[in-house]
Order: sequence, then structure tokens, then C-alpha cells
Amino acid sequence: MFTARTRKGLGLLAGLAVTSLALAGCGGASSDPLSNGGGDASASSDTIVVGSQAYYSNEIIAEIYAQALENAGKTVTRQFQIGQRDAYIPLLEDGTVSVFPEYTGNLLQFFEKDTTARTSEEVYAALPAALPQGLQVLDQSPATDQDSYTVTKAFADANGLTSIADLSKVTSGLTLGGNAELAERPYGPSGLKSTYGVDVQFSATGETTVDDLVAGTIQVANVYTADPRIQTDNLVTLSDPKGLFLASNVVPVVNANVASEVSDVLNKVSAALTPAGLVELNVKSTVDQEASAEIAKEWLAANGF
Repeated sequence: MFTARTRKGLGLLAGLAVTSLALAGCGGASSDPLSNGGGDASASSDTIVVGSQAYYSNEIIAEIYAQALENAGKTVTRQFQIGQRDAYIPLLEDGTVSVFPEYTGNLLQFFEKDTTARTSEEVYAALPAALPQGLQVLDQSPATDQDSYTVTKAFADANGLTSIADLSKVTSGLTLGGNAELAERPYGPSGLKSTYGVDVQFSATGETTVDDLVAGTIQVANVYTADPRIQTDNLVTLSDPKGLFLASNVVPVVNANVASEVSDVLNKVSAALTPAGLVELNVKSTVDQEASAEIAKEWLAANGF
């Protein structure tokens, strides 16, 4: 998938405390996971620590959370660019991080690989029981940023593709591109075969996934639905009639100790964040090259926070 959401091993945790990581996306600000915004892992119990993945869109949402809480009088520090769930879930559990923007479907499937929940309502309802003790989700947002299988419009037109099921009609070999971990995900090559009867070769294309798709070195790409390049590169997201992918709404996941302190503010943020609005935020980063902090400030002002 075209994103920096690569899985990190738990062995990376120690390195997070001393290593300054890379820029968030094309327009993100430089972020040290344990010092961004002046905070550190020993923040006081009165401090709300907001974390983010190493993914520009996730950092923008985290910055919106942080500024909204600050506007409400809370003391906030930032621990951005932490990495993937293997790295940050333990930090949420032990209280090092208080608040994190998440995606309902991928979060549920992280804890329950065999879940049968598929719709937005089913996934959200299943989350409380799936989460480790001490973690809570607040209200989910209408905004979604979920996995998809996407092709170029030229390839879709040439092969009559509108859904993932249509890939079974393609007679030439198919190569699926995405982050390396996609090879083992339930919706990866094995899921394509078991759900739709589609055989693919797999290429770990990582951050060049969309570039490789446009260049034709892969035919199918795992792309998040809020990625602006779906529009700017004239791509086609294939429908998923059999529910290979879980619905994945943006949702704050919080340490239960701070839930009552942050829920009113973050629930209002979630209600205001829309699918189209999330794409617009991502465009400001990838196309307009704005920093996450400025994007968040503009969004909050435009939405009355």
C-alpha cells in the first residue's frame, strides 16, 4: 500500500526513545517520537500525550487531536512518527501515550484476525471486546481511510474491471503491489484467492506502490481510499462485494485513564471529520506541501473549534 504504515518489531521500542525519525509525508514537520512538541515519555499525569503512526495522514489527524485538546485548555505533548501497532499499542497500554488516531477495521483485525465483522457498525461494535484491558475507543468518525485494491483506469477499461471479482477474468498474469506485510494479511494474496478465486504474484513495493502501478510494473495496488493520488493519477478503486476488506473509520483509541478527560473534545472532532474532508487534508500535505501543524490549525478554525 502507498503509505508508511509498515509493521515495526517490538525491538524498535527502545530505539524510539533516542532516535529522531523522518519527515511525515511530503508536507509533514520533522518529528522526534519522544520530543516533538517538547514532550517526553515521562510526561506528568496531567499531560495528554498524543501519538501518531509514521504516516502523513495519521499525523495530520493526531495534530488535529492535539490542537483541539490544547484549545480546550489541556496540556499536550506529541509523540509522532512512532511506527506501526506492534510499536505503539504497548505504549498506549502502559500510559506512555494517551491518545492515538486509529482505523476501526485494521485495528479490529490486528487483535482478531478471523473476525467476521465487515460493516462500519459491525466493526465498531466488536472493538470494545477485542481491545486489551485499559484501552477504549471513542466515537468513530464518518471519515474512512481503508484498504482497497486499485488499478489504473486504462487497465480497468481494457479488462472490464469494476470489482475485485472481475480480476478473475484477466487472462494475463497479475502482480499485486503493497507493503511487505500485505503478503501475510488476511486480505492479501491468500484472501484474494479464498474470497474471489484470484491468483496473483506479490511484489513488496512499499512507498513506490502507486508509482509502480502507474508505470505498469504491477497491475493491482493496495492503496488507502483517502490517498489523493486515486484522483490525481486517474486510478480506479475496485468495489469489494464480498467484504474482503473491513470498513475502517477513523477513531480515537485512548488509554482508559484519560477517556473522560478527552472524550468530549475528540468526539466533536470525529463528528466533524468527513471522508471528503480527510482527502482534502491529505491533498494539503502531498500536493500543497503544508506542514501537519498548519493543516490542523486551518481545519480546526474552519470547523469552529
